[in-house]
Amino acid sequence: MSMADLRKIFAGDKRTWPGGLSIKVIVRGPGCHERLAMLKLLKMSESDYKSHWTAEVFRGEADSEPVSVPSVGMQREAIVAFPGSITLVEAKSVKPGMKVIKLDGLLPGVPGYPLQ
Repeated sequence: MSMADLRKIFAGDKRTWPGGLSIKVIVRGPGCHERLAMLKLLKMSESDYKSHWTAEVFRGEADSEPVSVPSVGMQREAIVAFPGSITLVEAKSVKPGMKVIKLDGLLPGVPGYPLQ
């Protein structure tokens, strides 16, 4: 997956996977490392992110903003429980049932990996 495609998914601009399965974005709460990585990916501040999703819902382009969970454990549970879901986690937090997606052809931990 390209960084551009990942950005589209987390911004709500891409809502289905190839084959038609809906994408369900799972995010961590404000201030968490994963949330900060997502905001960096989107090139937004926390207030920009809230405004973006308020506008998406207001225009009817989204039912709600992505699901926000308070812990890495709940994040992992949500990924396993909801088919088509995606989240950002540290590589050390990946557990069975989760898939790691290459970004721009690179896996986390490889020099040049585009998302830190």
